Amino acid sequence: MKAVLTRVSSASVTVDGEVVGAIDCPETGGLLALVGVGRDDAPDAWETMVRKIAELRILDGERSVTDVGAPVLLVSQFTLHGRTAKGRRPSWSDAAPGAQAEPVIEQIAAALRERGISVEQGRFGAMMQVASVNDGPFTVLVDA
Repeated sequence: MKAVLTRVSSASVTVDGEVVGAIDCPETGGLLALVGVGRDDAPDAWETMVRKIAELRILDGERSVTDVGAPVLLVSQFTLHGRTAKGRRPSWSDAAPGAQAEPVIEQIAAALRERGISVEQGRFGAMMQVASVNDGPFTVLVDA
């Protein structure tokens, strides 16, 4: 499992002209979490990802989402598993198929909510337009 976590002051996901998920957090900051589920991820990789999203101290003042009650915009991103070593076309063979990945993304969202975190989401499998106002900018890559 891979993620790109970006500290944002706002972010949104639009599908077919409709905003399906948005966070606006200029005071505390928040996270835009692009998460890619891998075909061969360990069964508990999602738990590690939840912990990283909730607890990494990457918000202003070295605080975490949990520390300040910041929101998260969670977006499934299979393209994080694209391999580009050969040729000009990325290979997506390391990405989990939708039937495997979608329940994992939902597990992550549910577990974050169980921690009391406000979670907005993109729409799995849809063509999405993701907008963000990056804060810092501050972006980290996470492997779980």
